[in-house]
Amino acid sequence: MYELIILSILLGTPAHGYLIAKIVNNVLGPYAKVNSGRLYPLLAKLEKEGAIEAIEPDLTQKESGRQTNAYRITAKGSQLFRRLMLDTSSNPGDYQKIFWLKAAMMDTLSPDERLFLIEHYINYCQAHVLYLKAKCEELKHGLSSQEIPQHRYSIVHAIEHRAVHWQRELEWGVSLKQQELVEQ
Repeated sequence: MYELIILSILLGTPAHGYLIAKIVNNVLGPYAKVNSGRLYPLLAKLEKEGAIEAIEPDLTQKESGRQTNAYRITAKGSQLFRRLMLDTSSNPGDYQKIFWLKAAMMDTLSPDERLFLIEHYINYCQAHVLYLKAKCEELKHGLSSQEIPQHRYSIVHAIEHRAVHWQRELEWGVSLKQQELVEQ
């Protein structure tokens, strides 16, 4: 996920590590943060792989005595970005978090690629909804209210809450697909 975010930042313009960290942290939200101990090794890895390259600091930084490299994406990095965007099999447990990042960068893909990702996400959401509804029925099946312990009601309620969440995600995916079809 971090590679995808970093490469998406660098698609637009070169950026310094500090700015990359700031944008990554804005994307991740209030609780998940990338620190320099994680970011700079990742930047070094991407640079070693040829996906990004360090560029010389500008004159204002040299004059201030603070020399930090900026990074820019390479052709190889653009290919990696595209491959990460189209990847639907890595990190299935975190795919919801990854998809909304991809949805924000859909304009970098062809219409067919966008539809592919959106349809995959719709299927992903449907699978969650069906699974959670089946688990609720399984817990409720054949038991009267007197036979279900209180904690089981709490479990069923929590599962139903997750099913509603996934139903909303599914509806969002369907709306993305409808919008994509209208724009084609």
